[in-house]
Amino acid sequence: MIDIEETAIPDVKIIRPKRFGDDRGFFSEVWNAKRMKEAGLVVSFVQDNHAFSAEKGTIRGLHYQTAPNAQGKLVRVTRGVALDVAVDIRKGSPTFARHVAVELSAENWAQLWVPPGFAHGYCTLSDNVEFLYKVTGDYSPEDEAGILYNDPELAIDWRLGAVTPILSEKDKILPRLADQDRLFDYGDF
Repeated sequence: MIDIEETAIPDVKIIRPKRFGDDRGFFSEVWNAKRMKEAGLVVSFVQDNHAFSAEKGTIRGLHYQTAPNAQGKLVRVTRGVALDVAVDIRKGSPTFARHVAVELSAENWAQLWVPPGFAHGYCTLSDNVEFLYKVTGDYSPEDEAGILYNDPELAIDWRLGAVTPILSEKDKILPRLADQDRLFDYGDF
């Protein structure tokens, strides 16, 4: 059984797989194509990724890939806690430049569906975070793009408090949304 919950941006979904536990531990079906299709989510995944971040305050993103290799992502945290963010970058969309931020953790077992046409990033809210995600398109360096995590137009509260963010050198120099020349058009997907 899987529950699917709407967010403030209807194309982004929170997916809550059930866990069935006993004295040995638990079992959870985290993806079932038939059940997802019945719920209106029809996607095909080509790759599974697993990332580890050692320190609280690590930000990865905001990343996306352009067509023809745009990616949808189904993301979850299996250890620790992270704030996961999806930003609508579909020109003409009624929610263009708006974002959804969802806390994902090993405890709440929630997943987030981030469809193609969205930039994606996350911030670790604890040490030792393991982040797993399925993607719908192959990695393509020539189609890779990103938006600066602290772009004032996006006004994302990464919930860092007094923690200094930890970023890759590449993510520190990403352009702002207003400087992007490779966005999507609403209705492309």
